[in-house]
Amino acid sequence: MPEGNGQKPNPNDPKRPPAPNMRMPSRGVVSWMMFLALAVLLVVMLTQGMKPIDQITISQFTTELKNKQIEKLTIKGEKVIGVRKVSERDEPREFEVFYGEVDNETQAKWVEALGGDGQVLREEPSYWVQILITMLPWLFIFLFLWFVIIRQFRAAGGGAGMLGNFGRSRHRVTSKEHVDVNFADVAGIEEAKEEVQELIEFLKNPKRFQRLGGRIPRGVLLVGQPGCGKTLLAKAIAGEADVPFFSISGSDFVEMFVGVGASRVRDLFKQAKENSPCIIFLDEIDAVGRRRGANFGGGGHDEREQTLNAILVEMDGFETSDQVIVIAATNRVDVLDPALIRPGRFDRQVFVSLPDVQGRYEILKVHARKVALGPNVDLRRLARATPMFSGAELAAIINEAAIIATMSNKDYVEMADLEEARDKVRWGRAKRSRQVDERDQKVTAYHEAGHAVVQALTEDADPLHKVSILPRGQMGGATFSLPERDRMVYTRDYLTATIMTTFGGRIAEEIFFNEVSSGAAMDIRQATAIARKMVMEFGMNEELGFVFYGDSDSASPFEGFGHREYSEETAKRIDAEIQKLIDRLYRQSRKLIEDNRDKVVAVAEALLKYETLSGDEVNRLLRGDSLDKPTISDLLDAEDATGGLKVGRARPVKPARDEGLKLGGGELPAPG
Repeated sequence: MPEGNGQKPNPNDPKRPPAPNMRMPSRGVVSWMMFLALAVLLVVMLTQGMKPIDQITISQFTTELKNKQIEKLTIKGEKVIGVRKVSERDEPREFEVFYGEVDNETQAKWVEALGGDGQVLREEPSYWVQILITMLPWLFIFLFLWFVIIRQFRAAGGGAGMLGNFGRSRHRVTSKEHVDVNFADVAGIEEAKEEVQELIEFLKNPKRFQRLGGRIPRGVLLVGQPGCGKTLLAKAIAGEADVPFFSISGSDFVEMFVGVGASRVRDLFKQAKENSPCIIFLDEIDAVGRRRGANFGGGGHDEREQTLNAILVEMDGFETSDQVIVIAATNRVDVLDPALIRPGRFDRQVFVSLPDVQGRYEILKVHARKVALGPNVDLRRLARATPMFSGAELAAIINEAAIIATMSNKDYVEMADLEEARDKVRWGRAKRSRQVDERDQKVTAYHEAGHAVVQALTEDADPLHKVSILPRGQMGGATFSLPERDRMVYTRDYLTATIMTTFGGRIAEEIFFNEVSSGAAMDIRQATAIARKMVMEFGMNEELGFVFYGDSDSASPFEGFGHREYSEETAKRIDAEIQKLIDRLYRQSRKLIEDNRDKVVAVAEALLKYETLSGDEVNRLLRGDSLDKPTISDLLDAEDATGGLKVGRARPVKPARDEGLKLGGGELPAPG
């Protein structure tokens, strides 16, 4: 096609750039091709030079010459090389003998003995060839060291010597053309998106802000729990910005060599200033930005401290015209050095929190765009049913639902697949094929029925979602709650109701089997943790009052973190108040179950029959209604009759002898 001036391009023009589909070989490829060619040449020469040659004496040579055993001779100085006639002996055909100086008369006798002038040749030796053959192995070794070691280190180290590679930054430069993530792919964190959009606008049009005297922010710290979208937000910045994007992890600065981290920091900021305006993204900055002096020695020669000092100096040394913004991400802002997060270095802290109901709905819509959804899918309902889920967990729900639907040979993802995927992501996979002893299964049913009844009858507890005696994850059975809203604070009534719910399983075992098991191990741990926080951190105890007794996070270097800042007498009072709170709630929970024994039995028998009950079905049983639905055995028999796909269940295994139903485990976790 004609170019802009209407003339056809000249293919012979030396200034014409190569065609887009043609790639010129790089210098590294050419160097390796030359290296391989030299290696092949050396192998060929060595192969030719390794032919077997017999070293003989002058007397042997004279004898073979008289016996007509020699076919050809070549005189090379004082050395004579000969070729024997073809024979069946194993000795080599070629031989050489150091005869000394061969005059013309001796050469004439040899010609006469061999029977022809062409059988004896005289060649002047080439000393250069001998020198080259001698030096060729050493030359090969030198070239090997040059191409493989020295050139590689120099190329990686930028001419800083063989160890220059260690001091170079390992960042990755990204532009918007190489990233398929933009702000449309980031949902549920609208406030964080607005703040980083201001940064991009500042880089694109800095004069707009400088008109009123504003300066460019030097750093932005993204803080949030794992899976909330900090790294995804940084990728979206790279996709939206028209400036170079330098990304590196905090662990990439740390090496076994002292001073390497600081050198890499200096190299990173040097290249960033040369390519300004640009953005530097430091992922997991807590790997190098931890509070200084927190180790035992408290010295300043730690490698991480040297790296942190270099970061502090580089960030504080920015000029206003540099137009370099540092964006860092961490989920441990509490351990960062105060000098790092002060204004002037990180001017902003953007909190990327867990999404609310609307944010979860937007996140689910983003991840469901590439998935075929069925007509009964309600993403708003799923968003309401996933409180306290992070963006990464919501993405995993969509992906797991697609896998479940694919394994079931469905044409699209249904709502049941999404609900099963939600339970799988949060609580683990249901183990329907596990063989469970009949005694253990009955104890598990009453254990979970105790949890379910207490949770359903306690006013301030979370609504009951599902109760099952199918093994899921590490649990032999489980009672699932479903918070009706996103909780930002926890009231005393809610925490006490939660503790009472954890007691329901153990109390049901005591009442109905007169025995306890290890199935309540996780319940005990959860109840103790909540009670301890209520007494020590939340100020919900009248005896100890409005005082914080938790672990200190700002201790001296010799004390370390977790230093206790109260006396032994206070520690005894704390233990006593925790024990008093747990005993009081345990008695309340036990009275609640004893007053509703018939309801616990109804729920337990329904669990043994149906294995899984929804919250609505449990509420119907508590009202005295009966359930009219097919059991698992009925479904399996129907599938066997129709030849359908068999779905396994947790079939009980009868004990060898009837010893009563006194032992067993509720959730049956690993001992301890």
